[in-house]
Amino acid sequence: MTTTDPQQQEGNPFGAAGQPRSARDAVNEMVEAGLLDGLMDTVDRDGLALTGQGGFLPELVKAVLERGLQAEMSDHLGYDKGDPAGRGSPNSRNGTSAKTISTEIGDVDLDVPRDRAGSFEPRLVPKGSRRAGGLDEIIISLYAGGMTVRDIQHHLQRTYGTELSHETISKITDAVLDEVTAWQSRPLEEIYPIVYLDALVVKVRDGHQVRNRSAHIAVGVDLDGVKHVLGIWVQAGEGAKFWAGVCAELRNRGVKDVLI
Repeated sequence: MTTTDPQQQEGNPFGAAGQPRSARDAVNEMVEAGLLDGLMDTVDRDGLALTGQGGFLPELVKAVLERGLQAEMSDHLGYDKGDPAGRGSPNSRNGTSAKTISTEIGDVDLDVPRDRAGSFEPRLVPKGSRRAGGLDEIIISLYAGGMTVRDIQHHLQRTYGTELSHETISKITDAVLDEVTAWQSRPLEEIYPIVYLDALVVKVRDGHQVRNRSAHIAVGVDLDGVKHVLGIWVQAGEGAKFWAGVCAELRNRGVKDVLI
């Protein structure tokens, strides 16, 4: 008698030992089935651009996201689109609203489903979100690397086919600066048995240039032996007066006693 391994049945979402399949496993299956070859043949035959406005990949992302959003709406309402079970329901679909999000492969125009009660909160593309995950990190990385806002604009347009305004990029970088400021002024523990004071040279964007600066670091060891970065101060140089100011700041943030 021949038996079939349930892990190998077509459509099974789990791999060996009941582990969920990875995205790579799913892609490999598509490659083996020739699905990706068929897609690329279509791209080559019709001379389609892969990325950028009107590119093949943005359109593919659009189709995937919109299908996912419709699935989220079905889950929210409790019935699928066109399902008779939804008749007489206190809430129902109410068309779509247009939304454009920026991604690493170009802008994607979406039709986001709406419900009559206005209670639908999509998780795949959250309300108010205008950028797909990952783009903010790219902008922050480029900014930290010393690129100006204009340089970042040109880089995103040239590399990803994505156009972001000067104001949008500035808001992203400013949000990071706000988080850094909040972190630098956060309250500290009263006692750190050990506090290390040291410095290392880092590259910092200064106007339109990247310069070497000393990043002075205070690391505290708490009563459980866990190390915490208490603060980082970027200065051109250091001295007794500077470190006295650092210690005064730590005291103002709650530190009362240091043993070493």
